[in-house]
Amino acid sequence: MQRTLAIIMGGGAGTRLFPLTKDRAKPAVPLGGKYRIVDIPISNCLNSGLRSIYVLTQFNSMSLHRHIQASYKFDNFSRSFVDILAAQQTPAGSQWYQGTADAVRQNMRYFLERPYDYYLILSGDQLYRMDFHQVSEFGIMQSGVDRHITGFIEKPADESELREMKMSRELLRAIGSNEEEELFQASMGIYVFNRNVLIESLTNDLFDFGKHIIPSSIKDRHVSAFIFKGYWEDIGTIRAFYEANLDLTDVVPEYSFFEPDSPIYTHPRFLPGSKINGATLRQAIISDGCIISDALLERCVVGIRSVIQSGATIRNSIVMGADYFELGQTDSSQPSIGIGRNCVIDRAIIDKNARIADGVVITPEGKPPNFDADNYFIRDGIVVIPKNAVIPAGFWI
Repeated sequence: MQRTLAIIMGGGAGTRLFPLTKDRAKPAVPLGGKYRIVDIPISNCLNSGLRSIYVLTQFNSMSLHRHIQASYKFDNFSRSFVDILAAQQTPAGSQWYQGTADAVRQNMRYFLERPYDYYLILSGDQLYRMDFHQVSEFGIMQSGVDRHITGFIEKPADESELREMKMSRELLRAIGSNEEEELFQASMGIYVFNRNVLIESLTNDLFDFGKHIIPSSIKDRHVSAFIFKGYWEDIGTIRAFYEANLDLTDVVPEYSFFEPDSPIYTHPRFLPGSKINGATLRQAIISDGCIISDALLERCVVGIRSVIQSGATIRNSIVMGADYFELGQTDSSQPSIGIGRNCVIDRAIIDKNARIADGVVITPEGKPPNFDADNYFIRDGIVVIPKNAVIPAGFWI
């Protein structure tokens, strides 16, 4: 894998994940209590022996830049790197990235500086665990038994298009699946190109790999599919993000961070162990540096530095925590960071540094599935309290 360069897409506006992307890029959104989404593709690369990695950024990227720079450092005698390539104006062009292919095209001069044989292109908003050795050694969506792609649709628009992409009995048999199952092949947005093919594929004005480059390539090139049978989830929407996080609390989750042979790396924050003072916890993930006092938490993911006061009841929710400890230096005119006393929270995402005062009730019950207010949002039936929001005492959502 030494002659393979990994390119991670991290630049989109992330509108489907708003308001979590109001102040940050999508790959910088916290995940699983202590990680960021971008940690997933970077860790997959490092665990696969890939240590030449670029992250392409564009929108709301300060938080993402800070996290990558703080997390992924190599020694002075190594050629390994995780570097950021932000969208920029140059003599050759002044436009923002117009799509995934355009982002790669605009940075090709950097990618060609070293003699890489292969280029691995990854998305920055997916949850999965993969050994990229398998992909690169295999070759390099509808495919034949030999995995040769014979049809490709980025996102089928109707039922008839979907039916056309159904996996054949022969292919199901070849990959060891039940022939009676109704399965479809979906693009994971992961592409491997050899050097010359990538250069040739981008000598045009096509903007996107999934929408343009791959469909056009299968007409005149041998394009193969690697069949991945593990867990994979696109967490680019509020509902998908919410469910993927809460699924981590299952006794035996489909995706687990408890994998010693392929760990997920992140920023080492050196926080103290969490203090639990008489709380009741059921299927809860509690991250570092939390203080939880006589509260009830059921099926929850609790992020770093979270403070949850006594009497609080939190179910089916994500509490992302805080960027810092207040240490008593609070403005008396507003509540402290964290969850106040006797709050009731259900089916919600509480973003970082939120100040939830005493006696607040947060639930989507009886409300429209999508709604915008001054200090909260509802998306897909889930209440989202944005970063740095203040919810006054006794407020009902």
